[in-house]
Amino acid sequence: MNLILAVDLKGGLVVHGRSGARETYRPLDWGLSASAEPQSYLAALRPRHLYIADLDRICRTGDHAATIAGLARGVEACYVDAGYRSAGECREASGFVPVLGTETAGDAIGDCPGGLLSLDCRDGLVTPWGEEPVQFLERVRSLAVGGHLLLDVGAVGTERGLDSALLDRLRAASDLPLLYGGGVRTSDDLDLLRDKGFDGAIVATAVHRGTVPLDAVRSGRWS
Repeated sequence: MNLILAVDLKGGLVVHGRSGARETYRPLDWGLSASAEPQSYLAALRPRHLYIADLDRICRTGDHAATIAGLARGVEACYVDAGYRSAGECREASGFVPVLGTETAGDAIGDCPGGLLSLDCRDGLVTPWGEEPVQFLERVRSLAVGGHLLLDVGAVGTERGLDSALLDRLRAASDLPLLYGGGVRTSDDLDLLRDKGFDGAIVATAVHRGTVPLDAVRSGRWS
């Protein structure tokens, strides 16, 4: 299973997210990097795989396009949620794997063969419709996308843990590569995701707190 480091960008800096309350996010200057400046941060952690959320573009207050292009060149694989408002906009992205989030695209989701479709969940339901994630995956089976991401936005930064039964149902509902992000606490959670057949896990807070080894993020694999 691939291990992917999450980086949230806001106001030109790497910030620490918690529970999806983006207005409260502050520079991540307490973790394994002495600097929240993106290039310095990446140089300190040296991940193999990267997931970037451009919070300014998601919230329509700016963007980090130039910064993201530079960061993407420094890793083997880079997934980017830049707040795409439609599948067409997502298809135009290049230089990384674009992530089409349900929260921002809404009913404009559609085919994006080179990208991931992210199920952005709050309180266990896919936004903006309030739909159960397994039902949603079954509904979008016909879309041409490169994979699915279950992103528990409300659990980001909380180390809340995982729902084993839900993981089984999610895996059964998707025939495509399936990634998980939000609430991963420890190596045991990564073992669970691997054993359930997930193809990737996105981590951040647990790495900085030492409950997921930094060396594993640098290798990019959990086996």
